[in-house]
Amino acid sequence: MAGYRDPDLQERQKTAFATKKAMLEKFLAKASDPILAQREAERLAIKQARDARLTEREAVKKAEQERLAQEAALAAEREAQARLRADEEAALKAKEEAEIMVALLAEQKAARDARYAARKAAAKKKKRRGL
Repeated sequence: MAGYRDPDLQERQKTAFATKKAMLEKFLAKASDPILAQREAERLAIKQARDARLTEREAVKKAEQERLAQEAALAAEREAQARLRADEEAALKAKEEAEIMVALLAEQKAARDARYAARKAAAKKKKRRGL
């Protein structure tokens, strides 16, 4: 049973170094592979195109937001002007209605005064007849 022997420090270091060297060579072989370089270039081109589309979409979105803000400001201004005109028209209408009401009250008072004067005159006439 003398077949198994524990490796000493130098053997372990040699094995580790050989493994690391093999991994490095494998990596360098893949790094210099033209197919991988081509794939990386394609990925980079796709990323740049994606970034360009994103930038363009953001620019369009910003322009649309600015246009909407201008339209909203214009609509608010129109609404304020319409509200001002409506308020002026309402004030004018209220003034006209007040003038009509004053004229109507004056007319009613004149009619009432005329009836009162007619009653007084009739009572005075009646009183004079009785004497």
